[in-house]
Amino acid sequence: MLNSQDPHVEYTLKNRVFTLKINRPSKKNALLPQMYRSLATGLSLADTMEEAAVILVTGVDDCFTSGNDVNGFIAATESKGSSEDQPSKTLMHALNETQKPIIAAISGLAIGIGTTLLLHCDLIYASENCYLQLPFTRLGLCPEAGSSFLLPKQIGHQRASELLLLGDRISAKKAYEYGLVNEVLPQSEYLEYAIQKAYQLAALPSKSVQTSKRLLKKNSIAESRAVINEELVEFAALLETPEAQKIVQSFIDSSAARKSG
Repeated sequence: MLNSQDPHVEYTLKNRVFTLKINRPSKKNALLPQMYRSLATGLSLADTMEEAAVILVTGVDDCFTSGNDVNGFIAATESKGSSEDQPSKTLMHALNETQKPIIAAISGLAIGIGTTLLLHCDLIYASENCYLQLPFTRLGLCPEAGSSFLLPKQIGHQRASELLLLGDRISAKKAYEYGLVNEVLPQSEYLEYAIQKAYQLAALPSKSVQTSKRLLKKNSIAESRAVINEELVEFAALLETPEAQKIVQSFIDSSAARKSG
């Protein structure tokens, strides 16, 4: 039995595919620090398990993840500990350095980290109802998870600027046109399709697959690590600005109003 540190992150292993499922539908799969930690631990565990050949990351049927829970922002502003202790940073580096192939199956919301983590995945399958968004500037913040380096490298400077500077949401169809996802499928089919692709990949010689991934990524891993660290420094500084604090407070106020209404 595979046990996660957090009830909202589930681990399963079947046919050599290690699945990480984000399961917090009542909060639109918003991530809290412990969830980041559990996702990072799951990646590391899968990467060292002989029984696992492929990692599949998914959410619930109508939501991959809406990004950071607002309480995570509050904790970040209040925490004075070392950045090395940040669960989000641990996850970002785990995504960047995982040796086994990562497949993502996404549906509904893929916001913030829900999109930036995809840049570290090897295959991505989206449902037709999925949309992606990098709303960092709208929150008074900057890109994270190495996206300021990986996104323009993947889709070009102008398209990356469109997504990272304007922060507009884009459909799965547009994400496919930009080269951000491999395929867009009907809502009823996307997850099963991704699972079958994971089984197909897991049936191939593991050493060959992992060597091929290493060669594909060998020129970007070290640079991505450095960019992730730099982005987090800038992110933390921006999070303490009056503009960002005002936006965070508005989220807190609106959340409180919904609870009392």
